[in-house]
Amino acid sequence: MSRLGLCLMWLLHWLPFRVIGVFGAMFGHLLYALNSERRKTTLTNLRLSFPDLESAALVSLAKQHFVVFACSTLERGLLWWSSPSRLQHLVRIEGEEHLHALKGQPLILLAPHFVGLDAGWTRLAMAHDMVTMYARIKDATFDAALRHGRERFGQQQLLSRQDGLRGVIAAIRRGKPFYYLPDMDYGPRDAVFVPFFGVDAATITTVSRIARLAGAKVLMVVTRRHRDGYVVTIGAPWPDFPTDDLVADTRRMNAAIETEVLAGDNAQYLWSHKRFKTRPAGEKGVY
Repeated sequence: MSRLGLCLMWLLHWLPFRVIGVFGAMFGHLLYALNSERRKTTLTNLRLSFPDLESAALVSLAKQHFVVFACSTLERGLLWWSSPSRLQHLVRIEGEEHLHALKGQPLILLAPHFVGLDAGWTRLAMAHDMVTMYARIKDATFDAALRHGRERFGQQQLLSRQDGLRGVIAAIRRGKPFYYLPDMDYGPRDAVFVPFFGVDAATITTVSRIARLAGAKVLMVVTRRHRDGYVVTIGAPWPDFPTDDLVADTRRMNAAIETEVLAGDNAQYLWSHKRFKTRPAGEKGVY
């Protein structure tokens, strides 16, 4: 099944971006109808995060999320097989001067889970050697394709989460920016409960800890999908970070991600992930 999917993605990558988007929209509506678990997770997350939205608006937002998620999945074929010149046209970078100004210094590129994060990685990898962490997926064929795509340009370093942080910190100190996705529920280990859209969410404290250990500056990197491609926005380095308060630093990170979600098309955040799965002791599960 995965080989068939990869074949379809390869065929689609020859088409114009907007045409792939048409197929993506159809695929997204199909996923919304058939994948009841992800649909329920998405609706639960949206109800918790936007309690003032009426039911019809929540359903509409959930459907929009499935569409942009499906589009970004099919558009990975563009990232894996399109020419560099086409990718430079389809994926634009804004704020790259912030990255150039700190070139060679220890950096964390904080990339929240927007659907376009792989497009952001690929476009940045065309000009910058980076390091990131990844979790191997169960489907070996798709996992190999994903890894090959992420290593397509430059001298990129992909480290397994199981290997710990030593390799990451060493790479950062050598001047490789760390493209990091810290906004998922990885369980209670190395996590604190801080608000995310008003809900206590188990959030790993790694950004603050790595910034302190490596002496790294943190820049937010958000990739948003638009009608004709993607835009990667690199923010200015966070001032006064990290502090001596690990919890406050982690709360600040979640607040910064909230701001980015609300600043654009909020359907593009990964609402289909069980972000609130881990609950404080004694609190009932939400899913």
